[in-house]
Amino acid sequence: MADGTAKLVLVDYITFGSAIIISITIGIYFAFAGGRQKTTNEYLMGNRHMKVLPVALSLMVTFESSITMLGFPAEVFVHGIMYWWALTAFLFANLIGILIWVPLIHPLRVTSVYQYIELRYKSRGMRLLGTCVSGIGTIFYLGIVLYGPAIALDAVTEFPVWASIILVAAVSVVYTSIGGLKAVIWTDVFQCLVMLTGMFSVIIKGTITSGGTAKMFEIVRNNGRLNFFNFDPDPFVRHTFWCLVIGASTRTVSLIFNQSSVQRISSMPTQRAANKVLLFAGPAFLFTMSLAAFEGIIAYAYYYTKGCDPLKSGQISNPNQIIPFMVLDIFRNLPGMSGLFLASLFSASLSTLSSGLAGLSAQFTEDFVKPAFKGLTDFQITIIAKLSVSVFGMAAVAVSFMIINIEGPITQVTFSVLASFGAPMTGLMIYSAYFPSATKKGAVAGVISSMTFIFWISMGQSFSKTLKKTPYLPGGPTDQCPAFDMNSTLFLESTYPLSSTQVYMSTESTTTLSPVFSGFSENEGLDRLYSISYQWLGTLGISIFLIVASIVSYFTGRPEPAEVDVRYILPIIDHVFPFLPKGFRKWCYGGAPFEKRQMLLDQMDHGIMDQEIKFIGKGDTEKDLEEKNKNENSV
Repeated sequence: MADGTAKLVLVDYITFGSAIIISITIGIYFAFAGGRQKTTNEYLMGNRHMKVLPVALSLMVTFESSITMLGFPAEVFVHGIMYWWALTAFLFANLIGILIWVPLIHPLRVTSVYQYIELRYKSRGMRLLGTCVSGIGTIFYLGIVLYGPAIALDAVTEFPVWASIILVAAVSVVYTSIGGLKAVIWTDVFQCLVMLTGMFSVIIKGTITSGGTAKMFEIVRNNGRLNFFNFDPDPFVRHTFWCLVIGASTRTVSLIFNQSSVQRISSMPTQRAANKVLLFAGPAFLFTMSLAAFEGIIAYAYYYTKGCDPLKSGQISNPNQIIPFMVLDIFRNLPGMSGLFLASLFSASLSTLSSGLAGLSAQFTEDFVKPAFKGLTDFQITIIAKLSVSVFGMAAVAVSFMIINIEGPITQVTFSVLASFGAPMTGLMIYSAYFPSATKKGAVAGVISSMTFIFWISMGQSFSKTLKKTPYLPGGPTDQCPAFDMNSTLFLESTYPLSSTQVYMSTESTTTLSPVFSGFSENEGLDRLYSISYQWLGTLGISIFLIVASIVSYFTGRPEPAEVDVRYILPIIDHVFPFLPKGFRKWCYGGAPFEKRQMLLDQMDHGIMDQEIKFIGKGDTEKDLEEKNKNENSV
């Protein structure tokens, strides 16, 4: 950080600290309220009687973290507004959730998402496989979330990165472990308000300081930032309309299938209420994400007007630091406002981290502890669930320390790594829900092949030393920077970079990128494969899963359609073509008795489902399970 930069003052620290204290206080309140979190149902699911609005806000901010507050503005600052198209993907994902996931998962009243997988395949091994893969993916994600506030504080204070990571993790662990899902949801509501207040403050003050809306948009348009459209079909171009709409939509579906979403869906008393949560969360998510992207536009216009691009001049070393750096600058004469922004940034990260930790605790408790230690009381299991939050928090801290030196906007780092875990799990859910011919062997083969291939690609994109990446768009002027030294900055001539570091193009360059900047033309060997747009990784991973799983299932013995348990499968023809005649749709079932599905669900109560999970064993058929349930009920 350059000398002479504005600093945080006492009022800023008080504002920031107040948000942290209030979050912890909410956790303490719910630790002693109601049933005092003594049962797993209350601790993990809020007794399944949560209200629509707080759950919807909680779901929204669960996926809005430091990646939102820092990564999205950084993406727009250096690459332009085209990324906004990816934000519409959450609308599509929520529609899939309403059509597929809620009607499939809510009637089963599950706590862990992979309880469904066990029911679907009558296999505990499949449940554990899904839990392990998704759990590792969640820990990686939380590690990246922790990294965001750390680099923000590093940009504007002398607070060490490692200390910031530990601080955020510790606060989240405290109120999540003692307050359970209720504390997580209500702190999310508070943190949502803080986050929105901070974002609006930056937008209003930044727009005024930049000279007004008209001037701001004129600046960004003249410098290539309003690059909304690129219809190039080349999958190796980093961002195009197609990869941002189609690729991002496919990738974002994994958010609906994950544990945090399942806990919120299952915490609702009715299926209709669960649908309302998703209907509200989708547009709200798009709105708040658009605000974050708009901050990137404001930041570029502000520093262009000021005549000193801080990234290009070397005042900051990472584009993810641009927003906190600007905030400290524009609010230097308004004590407390910089602290409010830091509070909003930390609130965004805390909401995501607490939801992730609560989800990991639920999966660990339901998928490992309960089946392995049947003699434990419900109170003892709840204590274990609370302690597991601390363990997973420490694991997230370890991941965060691992990724400190990764370069570039954290949006790309996040989505590349998460595709490795999200794509196979999304493929598993789609395959299980829509393919009556699915088998356990096919599902295992699909998970392993998809995860291995996409993880290899994402690691290559993040760590290849020879991969030529798409450079940043032209930076702003630096002639007004104090003591600007051309030899000590990030400024380079208008040539494609020869290392993996992303750099600015010269300001003399045109705003139209030539084909060489596609990130593909000059790459050779494995780098040619690594240069595929990270937005396509989710689609690629799901496709690999479905192809491999279908082939393996075909050759290893598919079940007879009439023997498929339709309680755990949905008829795809009814969702894609509901307008077709009912008789024709029934013919398309291929012999699977989907017409009996609702009747079977009506007959199934929570107790029977628990017995089914308890008695599942190797080689059990549906008839065997029914007989065992009868015997248990008679006892």
